Amino acid sequence: MTAKLDYRWHLRKVMADRGMFATTDLIEPLAQRGIRLSSSQVYRLVVERPERLSLKVLMALLDILDCSMEDLIEPFAPAGAMGTRKKRAVGAEASVGDLRPRRARIHRTPPR
Repeated sequence: MTAKLDYRWHLRKVMADRGMFATTDLIEPLAQRGIRLSSSQVYRLVVERPERLSLKVLMALLDILDCSMEDLIEPFAPAGAMGTRKKRAVGAEASVGDLRPRRARIHRTPPR
């Protein structure tokens, strides 16, 4: 049974803590580190939670914001995300052959 993990993306909060309130504030520092993103790409990076993120972009963000990975990404297990065990049917521990129904026998009643 494995736990399902999720994460929270705190880029917007970290930027605000550093006095960067516009998403376009990241375009130039990223470009200085060789990462060219459009303003809409940077906006999505800041506002939305990225599903796929280049490690170069992540390392550049850590360098620009002078923060650690724990500041940007917070792992957590959502409520009720622990894997649930499947319930077994009553008698499921028996073999399959024992669980098969018996063949029905149809008896004709004599005519009256």
